[in-house]
Amino acid sequence: MLVKTFGSAIIGIKAIPITVEVNIDTGIQFFLVGLPDSAVKESHQRIEAALRNNGYRIPGKKIVINMAPADIRKEGSAYDLTLAIGILAASEQIKPDKVGDYIIMGELSLDGGLQPIKGSLPIAIEARKKGFKGFILPRQNAREAAIVSDLEVYGVENILEVIRFFNDEGTLEREVVNTREEFYAQLNDYEFDFSDVKGQENIKRALEIAAAGGHNVILIGPPGSGKTMLARRLPGILPPLNLHEALETTKIHSVAGKMSREASLISVRPFRSPHHTISDVALVGGGSNPQPGEISLAHNGVLFLDELPEFKRTVLEVLRQPLEDRRITVSRARLTVEYPASFMLIAAMNPCPCGFYNHPDKECSCAPGVVQKYLNKISGPLLDRIDIHVEVVPVPFRELTDARSTEKSDSIRKRVVKARNIQEERYKENKGIHANAQITSRMLREICVIDNTGHELLKTAMEKLSLSARAYDRILKVARTIADLDESENIRPDHLAEAIHFRSLDRETWGG
Repeated sequence: MLVKTFGSAIIGIKAIPITVEVNIDTGIQFFLVGLPDSAVKESHQRIEAALRNNGYRIPGKKIVINMAPADIRKEGSAYDLTLAIGILAASEQIKPDKVGDYIIMGELSLDGGLQPIKGSLPIAIEARKKGFKGFILPRQNAREAAIVSDLEVYGVENILEVIRFFNDEGTLEREVVNTREEFYAQLNDYEFDFSDVKGQENIKRALEIAAAGGHNVILIGPPGSGKTMLARRLPGILPPLNLHEALETTKIHSVAGKMSREASLISVRPFRSPHHTISDVALVGGGSNPQPGEISLAHNGVLFLDELPEFKRTVLEVLRQPLEDRRITVSRARLTVEYPASFMLIAAMNPCPCGFYNHPDKECSCAPGVVQKYLNKISGPLLDRIDIHVEVVPVPFRELTDARSTEKSDSIRKRVVKARNIQEERYKENKGIHANAQITSRMLREICVIDNTGHELLKTAMEKLSLSARAYDRILKVARTIADLDESENIRPDHLAEAIHFRSLDRETWGG
């Protein structure tokens, strides 16, 4: 007897339906075809043990299982339940009438229990698109898949529940999630707040400008000056995720297997902080079985690189293209996958190996030329993609002990959202551009117009402070954002002056 069941494969962050055709005939052999990997081939032993331990069996006949389309490699253990239900239906141990109406996925334990799978959200989205009635999957992933409306999602803990469901001997409890209610309930659920930070008003202002314009930032200062503490609070002042961004972000985390059991929809902007020993593949994604990297997990959020010069040069250089294109393409011999990677980069570093160059109280113990050599670990092309450079100085004792409360993240976020709304309106005709940091050089000349006074100020600054040529465009973009925060139609000289202040690493005299 021939029976078809349905599963799904993940390519990038998209799902492709997989048809599992099970044919049982006279004979005693078992064939599994359709480009399965080792984990899929090993399913035979897991299925046999799970069925036997629950009072069922694999029939002692010739079984041929084809996983179509045959040119797509089937990877992982998530097809166990799909194959098992197909075998039971083809051997008439369960009724085959309804099995074709559902996407069925799950990894089987030897006792018939189900282990969680990756990518349940994109699978559910594709299942609804293809007209399936429902999706049967492990209970741990049910809330995540239930985000998708107009699709029956059933979370199960054991294969017996699925068998009884198809035999009309029992019912499955449908998982229901009110997507909008959950999304808006957790929208402002941030752990860190700027009101916890004493002093550092200049750095807070720089991060507010960065959030308002989507600019990348580098913080440079001695150990203990608060670089990491400030960086962790940046997501709390970024504009809230909209539902589309939340869904896209959740899909990436789902494919990477980063969703917790109780999670349904990611409603706060991600903050990723990889260690400096990370490899380039782990950062940008890829591998023999391509997976999203840290830059994709930071999509619509913040990627924080602490101790920037300690990262391998090759790791930092692979960041350059995603910073410009806001996506990463991973090419392999058999397939090409694309992951979104629209993130804000915030980097932090010490000014020198000992950490105390330019410190107000402590002496730098580094030899002559060492400071510049240390800074040269970061290439010019990468620095060119970072708009705001800020020197962080230690907080004086009197500010640390000041009992007065400082401004909360909520009030800063309101100003940021207002500035972003101005930019959304300005760039509504330009596809893919939502913030000042994304504008092209051609657009820069039209949008960032300065008067004669501003022109003279910029000219003088570049000459006196030895600013490099690459600083010119960056200063104009940041000045445009500062003007938006002031709700000013034109870029004034004071906006330019503040933007110039945030280009410290472009000064040729910095670092000796």
